[in-house]
Amino acid sequence: MLHSFCPFQVKEVFDALAPAVGLSVGLAVGQSSIADEIAELIRKPTLDAGIWFDAEYVPPELRSAVDILVATPGRLMDHINNTKGFALEHLHYLVVDETDRLLREAYQSWLPNVLQLAYSQSQSPFPCTDGIVPTFGVLKTIRSFHLTQDPSKLAQLDLHYPLYLTTGHRRYQLPERLKSFKVLCKSKLKPLYLLALLETLQGEKCIVFTSSVDSTHRLCTLLNFFDDLQIKIKEYSRLQRQSIRSKTLKAFRAGEIQVLISSDAMTRGMDVEGVKNVINYDMPPFIKTYIHRAGRTARAGQSGRCFTLLHKDEVKRFKRLLQKADNDSCPVYSVSSESVESFRSVYGRALERLKDSVESDKRSKGKVKVNIKHPAYKEKGDSLFEGRGAVYNGMIYPANSIQFRSGR
Repeated sequence: MLHSFCPFQVKEVFDALAPAVGLSVGLAVGQSSIADEIAELIRKPTLDAGIWFDAEYVPPELRSAVDILVATPGRLMDHINNTKGFALEHLHYLVVDETDRLLREAYQSWLPNVLQLAYSQSQSPFPCTDGIVPTFGVLKTIRSFHLTQDPSKLAQLDLHYPLYLTTGHRRYQLPERLKSFKVLCKSKLKPLYLLALLETLQGEKCIVFTSSVDSTHRLCTLLNFFDDLQIKIKEYSRLQRQSIRSKTLKAFRAGEIQVLISSDAMTRGMDVEGVKNVINYDMPPFIKTYIHRAGRTARAGQSGRCFTLLHKDEVKRFKRLLQKADNDSCPVYSVSSESVESFRSVYGRALERLKDSVESDKRSKGKVKVNIKHPAYKEKGDSLFEGRGAVYNGMIYPANSIQFRSGR
């Protein structure tokens, strides 16, 4: 079984169900060393006293120690290429979750390799002479929230007489008990509007979505530089080690963390009970992205809310986006201007600390070149800071105060 982003959650489900039917479950995701995984997945023969085997000898009695394997594509290919005794000759069922993403990304050509090994090593006792029906095969189940309609991609799965099942009639469908809101904000003060919104939702679990991993990291860093913040905010991104992500997710589930900031990719398949609110810090570019994000709340018949922060130039585009899901009900959610203003006094200090943090990252990694111009306070309109520059990726930083440019 292949899964891209939540193998641990999948294994937890199987661990609860498999013993009742006498099945065992294995995990191959790179969390432990490959030697430890081999010891778990391959059953070695019991040796009688006095019998010695060459370390390079692979006894024919080597067998799989598991009935169900939950694996990421990359780790599966590691075992196929390097683990003695690891074979797919008895593979009967192949379940591919997040199919669209896995078909987009090569992952060492995992799919052609898996199918070729399963077909070449499997022998049917009753070969079929009909050229239309395959002589042998693997029963494939592919799952995706939005399954591609591209024939060239579907052809990679080598499907025979596929049966298509869907859970709804509409192509895009939001959770029934979801309430959508838009928060109108001034782009230069966007982080302050987010903090003011989080204040009103304090005590409830929230997931904040950004459009990229870099934005996730910088937004989380910036918010945690605000002094005396009463909300515990953590990052959840691929920049972190798996052990840190697992620890963060565990704390979020337990309620020790109130706010999780993440990009879209990292939360695919995430299932956390009690998430009351989803916040789109960056407007989703596509309706399916909006549905994916909103789907982290209002699950299993529970109610939930989805807030999207918008500046005035984004309102019309956002309305057209929601119409694709037959959703015209998205009222404005008012954030207290007094609450926004209360964060202004520490905004400059937080930005300065962010500047130091980014420059420190630049020195340690040598990958990012930063040019930040931060003039003295200047009252003009609603902006506290003014200078030349641009908002990085259109996010996180006040416009005309910070400019990032890539360098060697």
